[in-house]
Amino acid sequence: MSMVLFASVVRVGDGLPLSASTDYEQDRELQETKRHLKGLSKKLGQFPDRCTLKTGPYNVNFTSALGVGYLMVCTANYPSVLAFCFLDELQKEFIITYDPKRISSAVRPYSFIEFDTFIQKTKQRYNSPRSLSTKINLADMQTEIKLRPPYQLSPEDLRAINGFSVHTPSKYKGIAPTQMLEPVTLSGIVSCVLSILCGGLNLLRGVHAIESILQCYLFAYFSVWRNSKSFLAFALICLSNMYLYELRNMWQILFHVAVGAFMTLQIRLRQPLGKAPDYNV
Repeated sequence: MSMVLFASVVRVGDGLPLSASTDYEQDRELQETKRHLKGLSKKLGQFPDRCTLKTGPYNVNFTSALGVGYLMVCTANYPSVLAFCFLDELQKEFIITYDPKRISSAVRPYSFIEFDTFIQKTKQRYNSPRSLSTKINLADMQTEIKLRPPYQLSPEDLRAINGFSVHTPSKYKGIAPTQMLEPVTLSGIVSCVLSILCGGLNLLRGVHAIESILQCYLFAYFSVWRNSKSFLAFALICLSNMYLYELRNMWQILFHVAVGAFMTLQIRLRQPLGKAPDYNV
């Protein structure tokens, strides 16, 4: 029989358990799987925001967003789309119910144990497919999983979770840039054209145009620390114009700085598409 067996909510930064479903299951293999889940909860920040770990007769699925991770154990034959719909419901309810400041300031394990009531009700619904089918829309989740499937954790990842590797986390840094961004707006196109123009003018002056090129790249593609890189590029533009102070008049300098600031704003406004950072997008 396919079913959800256990679920928990943890803080991503330190793995502090915030809430969990109450269960009295004594199956040895399930207890071993929950041990892996406990180890995984302490290292969520090292993995992509949606993963599946297969451990024999059981699967561990998890998602993370806004500094909170949502994990669940289900039987191996439980449909993946239902598993992530289940986690999606937990996330939406938890975000609505609890203030981020309260979450970040929690110091005691299971500070939000009352959330177990919602977990249990949701678990019962997802273990009764007939009553569930009319209450959720599987199409959106099916499309999303097809476009961005969960990362399948490997035996090597499992060893890293259990503390046998210290070099594993670095390989996940290449996963985040595949994140799609929101559609380009007219103001974004204008900022790109102006940025390219400024880059061309800087090349004519014999000055590196790498700042403008970097800004265009950050606007077009998602990358780790994207906002920080955009502010760094803007700072370099300001420094370059200070260097050219004697070669340009005030209006030219203001134009370059204004375009750099406008481009930085467009990078900041163009957010990732999909479930990062919020599944409700």
